[in-house]
Amino acid sequence: MEIQVIQQNGLLLVDSREVAEMIEKRHDHLLRDIDGYVTILSQTPSLGADTFFIESQYISGTGKTYKCYLLTKKGCNMVANKMTGEKGVLFTAAYVTKFEDMENKLKSPRVLTEKEQLKASMKLSLENSEEVGMLKEEVAEIKDTLKNKMTIDHAKQSVLQSQINIRIAKLWDIEETKQNFSKRKLYSKLHSNLHRAFMVTSYKDVKDTEFDEALSWVKTWRPLI
Repeated sequence: MEIQVIQQNGLLLVDSREVAEMIEKRHDHLLRDIDGYVTILSQTPSLGADTFFIESQYISGTGKTYKCYLLTKKGCNMVANKMTGEKGVLFTAAYVTKFEDMENKLKSPRVLTEKEQLKASMKLSLENSEEVGMLKEEVAEIKDTLKNKMTIDHAKQSVLQSQINIRIAKLWDIEETKQNFSKRKLYSKLHSNLHRAFMVTSYKDVKDTEFDEALSWVKTWRPLI
């Protein structure tokens, strides 16, 4: 018989029924022996009886439930150490080999099935798609932020300054304006009102997105008399 090592809750274990069959011993006799080992180990809690033997159950062909143990590698060691002769040697060789095979198998990366590979590929594509979407949104937000903070360039500054000069010249042609303002004061007042209207310290700091609005504002500006 070839002994089977199973994985359960992160532990590698062997069923006591398989151990009994392997060492050609009645299962109830092996259970009696293990019960004795557990009793002795339990007297010293630090040894951890459940790190050797884990009590379990199985259902027989008749539907009845019976007791069994799941043995860790240390539990198998203890059973093997109580044996002598050929049976003990063969059992030790069998369980040591099986535990090592299982440990190596768990260490090695599992080869994915075609279905699992397709599923993993689709998941990766979806994640990449979501990441690209998020990056696009972030880039758009950055562009909007930069656009809102960007001030007019030199060419637009010249256009705005030219429009200011034109507006002052038109207003200066009005006699009422001449009576209440000097040309210098007129310039000063326009600039002061422009700064407050667009929340800037100079016409050069007008935001690029507000350039057209600033031009319209200058073209219709009038000083309060």
